[in-house]
Amino acid sequence: GYVGLTLATVLADAGNTVIGVEKRRDVVDLTNQGIPHFSEVGLADALTRVTTSGRLVAAQDFAQDVSCDVYIITVGTPLSTDGAVRLDMIEAATRQVAENMHDGALVILRSTVKVETTKKVVAPILAATGKRFDIAMCPERTLEGRALQELRELPQIIGADDPAASDRAAAVFQRLTSSIVKVSTTEAAEIVKLVDNTFRDVQFAFANEVARLCEAFGVNAHEVISSGKLGYARTNVALPGLVGGPCLEKDPHILLQSAAARGISLEITAAGRLVNERQPIETVGFITGEIARRQLPSPLRLRVLGMAFKGIPATDDLRGSMSIKVLDALKKAHPDAQVGIYDPVIDPDVLAKNFPDEEIFNRFGDAVSGASVAIIANNHPALGAISPRTMSEFIAPNGFVFDYWNHFSHLPATELGDSYFAVGHTEPAAR
Repeated sequence: GYVGLTLATVLADAGNTVIGVEKRRDVVDLTNQGIPHFSEVGLADALTRVTTSGRLVAAQDFAQDVSCDVYIITVGTPLSTDGAVRLDMIEAATRQVAENMHDGALVILRSTVKVETTKKVVAPILAATGKRFDIAMCPERTLEGRALQELRELPQIIGADDPAASDRAAAVFQRLTSSIVKVSTTEAAEIVKLVDNTFRDVQFAFANEVARLCEAFGVNAHEVISSGKLGYARTNVALPGLVGGPCLEKDPHILLQSAAARGISLEITAAGRLVNERQPIETVGFITGEIARRQLPSPLRLRVLGMAFKGIPATDDLRGSMSIKVLDALKKAHPDAQVGIYDPVIDPDVLAKNFPDEEIFNRFGDAVSGASVAIIANNHPALGAISPRTMSEFIAPNGFVFDYWNHFSHLPATELGDSYFAVGHTEPAAR
């Protein structure tokens, strides 16, 4: 996966011999050819280098005669359909490690997990083998689009109950970076990761609250937030927008479930998720109202531009993308509309595979041309390259643009016209 391949590549580039274990045959084959199965800055060159040298080899399972000094578990921890944290992949990976490891191996858990997973899930499976082992929790905290750079620069959290295990885990990551932060328990390390991402989620939720307030008073939230923090370091409110992705969509829920296991309710965390999760429905409600106000004719041609969960740094990752939530809400509100999508990074064939019912566009201009509503759903710079005034010449008569990321709110009213709206900016610049 994303976490495993980027870490394996950087570890191999640092001189280690690395085996990447992956169930998907196609991913194994691509990796051994030096071809990443996702977009990440610098990864293609680095992966080619380490696979060509033989320092990184991918396989679907361990060979019978192979054992390792260090095992790093990086599997995903998605939420189940009922919202509970899934442990099945953690358990399966741990059993695979337990079967292969020799006495004295070091096992590092890097996945984002519910508090006490290291101690109560991973460690017992390993202990049942009767083999000696050291265990540590070293959470992944890299930013997609900057993973290779940040693996060499970010402080690495090392959590272990035993000082010897802590030293061994620290030695692994000191091959990558000199910035090591040791915490006293595996639980502390687990909580560090959850707190980091939940803090960001709550910050963005407050920005979206500000946007709702400004919309109610006909005020531009971008102006309020940008002006309020200019030269005033004590206030650094984020700008509003869609909040999702593989981490922010689920990590606050993992934190909430961890707290609930001890009878604690985290009200601010829960409120932040509520604000961010309801935003697609709320904003599609505004879009639907504006369609009615403008009396746009059927069939509506709705275009969602930017399907990856973010655009800065650029990624092709659809996991946890709120653009998908927006798309679903649009289709429910306008079941007879002609819906098309575009993304500046994701391959059109991948979009077609994931969204078989939608029209796929290869170019931004083609997607916007003739659209009743052009919805900018992520913050990739390419989606802000053409001003709303220019776009209005290509979209359908009386059509409009709705921008979740305020690409253009800094422009004067003359460049915005009466056909541009954004989160926290639902009053047109001119009628």
